Amino acid sequence: MTEILMPRLSDTMEEGVISSWQKQPGDEVAVGDVLVDIETDKAVMEFEAYEAGVLEKILVPEGESAAIGAPIAVITPAGGAKQPAPPQAAAEPEAAPEPAPKAEPKPEAEPEAAPAPQPAAEAPARTPERSAASRPPSSPLARRLARDHGIDLAALTGSGPGGRIVRADIEAAIRAGAPAEAPAAAPAAAAPAAAVPPAPAVRARAEEADVEAVPLNRFRKVAAKRLAESKREAPHFYLNREVDAEALLKFRKTLNDALAPAKVSVNDLIVKAVATALREHPAVNVSYTEENLLFHKRVHVGVAVAVEDGLVVPVVKDADRKSVSQIGQESRELAGKAREGKLSLQEMSGGTFSVSNLGMFDVDSFSAVINPPEAAILAVGAIRDEPVVRDGQVVPGKRMAVTLSVDHRATDGATAAKFLARLAELLQNPLLIVA
Repeated sequence: MTEILMPRLSDTMEEGVISSWQKQPGDEVAVGDVLVDIETDKAVMEFEAYEAGVLEKILVPEGESAAIGAPIAVITPAGGAKQPAPPQAAAEPEAAPEPAPKAEPKPEAEPEAAPAPQPAAEAPARTPERSAASRPPSSPLARRLARDHGIDLAALTGSGPGGRIVRADIEAAIRAGAPAEAPAAAPAAAAPAAAVPPAPAVRARAEEADVEAVPLNRFRKVAAKRLAESKREAPHFYLNREVDAEALLKFRKTLNDALAPAKVSVNDLIVKAVATALREHPAVNVSYTEENLLFHKRVHVGVAVAVEDGLVVPVVKDADRKSVSQIGQESRELAGKAREGKLSLQEMSGGTFSVSNLGMFDVDSFSAVINPPEAAILAVGAIRDEPVVRDGQVVPGKRMAVTLSVDHRATDGATAAKFLARLAELLQNPLLIVA
């Protein structure tokens, strides 16, 4: 017998939530089979079995959490009879002797208790709805969204490969008002059912309520904790700079014409420029600890990606050594995985600096909170049409605001200012980025 323990799937993870069991008690499990989907503080990840056998018992049901290292299931070696039935049968005789002594004074009570097992037939009726066999194929993110919004996966038709239900299907179901996941509970109150309108229930709330309380998901909880700690522990200071973005836009168009059909975004150029500037100014590519200032010899740039549950920061490793087109392709792949909840721990770890770009939302400028243990983060605003002065003449121009947030424990103002000046120079002369 082997206990399956809650794994550490994130460097900041303290506990995990069971999002969905892909195997049920009695199912055979092969090495590499997806056993369970686990929701961490950063994403929903598929956990594969590392030992073959039969899933004997689930110790932590869907929707409940367990600390790292806590048992969540039991697997027995394959080759014997399936094990779930014996533990259940053994549990019943242990419970039987307790009511027996109480029944001795009233022997007639035992016949009344005998018919009680009949309602137990209702329990197996609910079991197939939870089994992996009866559940349509779906992505981990889709299952979590369905659970959060009370959507019945069995009532949906997937648009993904092989009929797999994906996030877009759940979002469409929410907009259309899909049925709740547990309609089986309704027959118990069949009599008053006519008095309850069959309106779709996405979130239960009182019609008269002025406030809807939506429980925080793990992403929000962990983000709130980490960002609060960052603001409380790291003394932030901010440097603002206006950048002439005209040459940057022209350079991007030239690259896209040459690389077609591949595309490079403005943010890809910014990430490359940041990585180049960090390589030249290693005093910004650092992390502060109580005992040491850690100088990172490699440049790993985190790129903030907005997802439905909050914000995740996948990391472009060795960004200073990659071409702009490589950074663009990798950034698109990471952003796609982030929105599907498929980022791995390795893809979200190891960042030495972060970039947060809200320009696509027409935000002119903002100040970002440092993502510890990094020492700085760059906030990028939208490129705006503004009049500029060139050669003594006022002409139309393109301007972009960037704000550098810095941990004063790790870097001083002059060092950060030199880095930002070099970054602005690279952005205003983008040929230097690829030189």
